[in-house]
Amino acid sequence: MTTGTALANLRELIRIPTVSRLDTAQTRWQHFDDFIAALARLYPLVHSRLELTVVGGYTLLFRWPGRLTHQSAVLMAHYDVVAAEDSGWDHPPFAADLTGHGAGEIIWGRGTLDDKGALVAILEAVERQLAAGMTPEHDVYLSVGHDEETLGSGAAAVVALLGSRGIRPAMVLDEGGAIVTGAFPGMTGPVAAVGVSEKGASIVRLVVSQSGGHASTPPELTATTRLARAIVRLGAAPFPAGFNPAMMQMFAVLGGHALGIFGVAFRHARIVRPLLLAAFTRVSNETAAMTRTTAAVTMLDAGLAANALAERATATISLRVAVGSNVATAVNHIRRVIRDDEVAIEIVDASEPSPISPATGAAWNLLAETIERSHPGTVVTPYVQTGATDSRRFTELSEHVYRFTPFEMSRDERNTLHAVNERMHVATWLRGIEFYADLIAAL
Repeated sequence: MTTGTALANLRELIRIPTVSRLDTAQTRWQHFDDFIAALARLYPLVHSRLELTVVGGYTLLFRWPGRLTHQSAVLMAHYDVVAAEDSGWDHPPFAADLTGHGAGEIIWGRGTLDDKGALVAILEAVERQLAAGMTPEHDVYLSVGHDEETLGSGAAAVVALLGSRGIRPAMVLDEGGAIVTGAFPGMTGPVAAVGVSEKGASIVRLVVSQSGGHASTPPELTATTRLARAIVRLGAAPFPAGFNPAMMQMFAVLGGHALGIFGVAFRHARIVRPLLLAAFTRVSNETAAMTRTTAAVTMLDAGLAANALAERATATISLRVAVGSNVATAVNHIRRVIRDDEVAIEIVDASEPSPISPATGAAWNLLAETIERSHPGTVVTPYVQTGATDSRRFTELSEHVYRFTPFEMSRDERNTLHAVNERMHVATWLRGIEFYADLIAAL
């Protein structure tokens, strides 16, 4: 398959707006049907030579039988995306426009980074290896999720199915970390950040219910004012910060390469722990999020009319629970800092932090060596993934669950995740295909 064909495939699939929504009744499932049909047409060898099972309605599980069956690996990606409106984008989010030339060529669109770019790169690599006549040494599963951005029910169904078959993968690889520059202080070169754990992703709702009435005669504290006060109090009281074992492993790796004062701090992290912690909470939002539980208010809802007092006001919080903590502790913190019994706290969805996978052993070494071959000179380090992925479901099947996509991402590009102007350099995407092809051959 040529480079041009591969890129054309990616563009076609980005143009299908597979937006998943918490209220599944609002999801346009025809787009998901169209996407699945397009995959079958674009990747005929994958569909003719691998065993396909559809689980959870729209999640696809492919099994590529290997010569040996005593162990297996799972490569994961998802094809649903978050919503995107045209407003604010330099290029329409579902147009898959190309700009620039050569090393500066960029593909724009929702899903380029999260996560159709990885999915299509995996499928391109598998199709290529099938065309070359390759049979993997061990079984390889491709888990293609349809609702990672919302419920994760597809991945949960895959885990239930594999578990019922007694399958315990030797390695699971999902999206998450990437090859980054400028993310870690003291590091001047590229760093491959491989997630060995991830924070718990929970949804909590603050609810204020009280009598309504005419807006011309408001009480001293309306439902919306009480809710706003609670939000301000929560924002003014960050969760306690700390370092978990995965971060200490990360410092040990970075300490061998970082320059300046941070190089010294990483190499002596246990001794200067308080100073390093203070620095990490201030360097950037990315490093600060690694150190503590975070609570971001993402949705507000109140009122039915402009001249009527709201009888119910709600704030939805995206709660990301730090490794080493738990949902109950986080909710207790929220309750303590808002200091108002009239604000109810509802746990909509609770997800605890994932166990820490080892940054040693056969699975880790295989992944690290593949990264070093595809991206020479890159420092490979474990870290804690701050966003949620479908891979958290797989920790009950495997102790070796990793989160990494083989794409170089600048800070500006990382800032487009779930935001306007999501995009990727074409050259790094093509390099990612080579990574997956190499990894598959070594599994």
